[in-house]
Amino acid sequence: MKTINIQEKLTKFSEHWHPHQIAVVNDMQVLLAKVTGEFVWHVHDEEDELFQVIKGKLYIQFEDRTETLEEGEMLMVPKGVKHCPKTDDGEEAHIMLFEKLALKHTGNVASSLTVEDYPKI
Repeated sequence: MKTINIQEKLTKFSEHWHPHQIAVVNDMQVLLAKVTGEFVWHVHDEEDELFQVIKGKLYIQFEDRTETLEEGEMLMVPKGVKHCPKTDDGEEAHIMLFEKLALKHTGNVASSLTVEDYPKI
């Protein structure tokens, strides 16, 4: 067991939309990511996904609305719900994600932003 310093971990990478794994809890992984602009519209058919904003502001677009997450807020996206995270143009957000180990980064969509393996930091 070791304490994980989230701010220190965030200094270890600069890529956007490329999560890095900081812990595994049972069959769930804890990821950190830096994001800017718009991701891709996608859905996870079998897994829920939890977003927590550490720094900045994140918008999660749904087909019928957009939810705004401020620093310190989190939102769980249920399996089967189409969504698209984004930030305002030019803004960067730092987020923590809680996902099953089997979850595919862009769900049912293949994109240039799709990541197959998450670096462990």
